[in-house]
Amino acid sequence: MTSVLYDAPGPGAKRRNVIYTVVFLAVFALAAWWVLGIMAEKKQLDAEKWSPFVTDSRVWTTFLLPGLAETLKAAALSLVIALPLGAILGIGRLSDHAWVRVPVGVVVEFFRSIPVLIMMVFASALFVQFTTVDSELRPLYSVVTGLVLYNASVIAEIVRSGIESLPTGQTDAAKAIGMRKGQMMLFVLLPQAVTAMLPALVSQLVVIVKDTALGGALLGFGELLFQVRPITANYGANTIATLTVVALIFILINFALTSFAGWLEGRLRKGKKSTGAMVDRSTMDAGVL
Repeated sequence: MTSVLYDAPGPGAKRRNVIYTVVFLAVFALAAWWVLGIMAEKKQLDAEKWSPFVTDSRVWTTFLLPGLAETLKAAALSLVIALPLGAILGIGRLSDHAWVRVPVGVVVEFFRSIPVLIMMVFASALFVQFTTVDSELRPLYSVVTGLVLYNASVIAEIVRSGIESLPTGQTDAAKAIGMRKGQMMLFVLLPQAVTAMLPALVSQLVVIVKDTALGGALLGFGELLFQVRPITANYGANTIATLTVVALIFILINFALTSFAGWLEGRLRKGKKSTGAMVDRSTMDAGVL
């Protein structure tokens, strides 16, 4: 049986895959045993350094859960703003008018080229100098500003490449039935490009969630990573143990996001196979632009 992406492996390839898997698992087990042995020698696995996460609920209610809430809040705000802004910029890059396409391209390339941490720090300095934003909210605003500027630029490129990846016949067919540029983009190109763009968009959402930790490391934003120091200081927990718990929380969040995206992509693909796309004539006549 052959996939659209690759040929199905034969008997020899299957045997090699099994051997590679066994070798990898053996090497991984040896590496884990070596690391755990070193940690045990350094008394990093002692129960008292891990027990606060099990025996003391205040570690969760005072630090980890509030930190998780701040992480999700910053990520959600950034996504809600960056997604439509990125879509607008991506469509702007495809404009037939140079006076729209060129400035939008400059904006996208400019913010895509700057490290997100620099934009967070710069935004924080601007909020201090030119606004009256409360000092408690300033880290959140700075983190969201940096994430929005960077990720909107990346999403713009995802949207542009997703639309350009569609067969040219789609555009020609839309023009043939008299659709204007805005109608063609809204009713024909964007709906079909969503499925192609979805994996990249979810990957960018995972990046947004992880990049909130930059604000905790430098700007004092009270997200998950920021809670490591107070936990180790107040409860005697091991720094490695605390970082491990925080890392596991990030892994669970991002695994949930990617799993949901995989399910959603499957539903979209299934829906496109089982139903035909129809555009209401009255909606077309209403226009977009």
